[in-house]
Amino acid sequence: MAGPRLTPHPEGVRPRLTDALAEPPEALSGKKATDDELDGLADHTAALQAALGAEGRRSLLVVLQGRDACGKDGTTRKVFRNLNPALCAVTNFKRPSGLELSHDYLWRVHQAIPPRGMIGIFNRSHYEDVLPVRVHSLVPEAVWRKRFGQINDFEAMLADEGVVIRKFFLHISREEQRRRLEERLDDPTKNWKFQPGDLAERALWDKYTEAYEDILEKTSTARNPWYIVPSDKNRARDLLVAQVVAETLQDMDPKYPPANPAVLALRGTFS
Repeated sequence: MAGPRLTPHPEGVRPRLTDALAEPPEALSGKKATDDELDGLADHTAALQAALGAEGRRSLLVVLQGRDACGKDGTTRKVFRNLNPALCAVTNFKRPSGLELSHDYLWRVHQAIPPRGMIGIFNRSHYEDVLPVRVHSLVPEAVWRKRFGQINDFEAMLADEGVVIRKFFLHISREEQRRRLEERLDDPTKNWKFQPGDLAERALWDKYTEAYEDILEKTSTARNPWYIVPSDKNRARDLLVAQVVAETLQDMDPKYPPANPAVLALRGTFS
């Protein structure tokens, strides 16, 4: 597990989300070494997940955010492929329903927070309420701007309750997004992913860049950090996320509960 690694984005620092920042380090370009490490990390993460589930005291929430075609689905498939499905859940936050809109914007999110003993993966998240909501002026600035503090408070409360949060911004360049969107049109197995609205969103690139820079500056905290993941290359992206997830679980150090003496006393009593 040597080589380039992600570090948490510093609290209160505004990044510059340039296209160059989307290019992974050259040291991560080796296919076999990357795949071998990913395989090892997938196994290690699964072993730690089993202990987390048995312990039943804390949970892990992984947030994946990024522009269209940044690879949220692919990251989920590769990084979490060996997990026990009974102890994890993936939530894909789409346009809110009428019921969801009748509640506060965090209502639907809170319901999807992983319970103790589980790993939850958010494909998009509560940060949608400071992204398209802002870019498309769906609510006044006075409304979305105060949400940064509300989200920080929400995540701090979750951390107090035993939810460990890791947030990943999958950063791709404009050219790489163009290539991936065109691939969706050319590949019959990916046509279903393309929506005409994707082009309208792409035209708002600069506005989304400003919104993401605000998010990273205002909501990366010591307890609930953001990681900026260079995502123009899929294998490197997956490896960098997998390293952080495995290290986070390792630091959590989940323990199997001690055996119940009454249960151990039953050994050798089966007929």
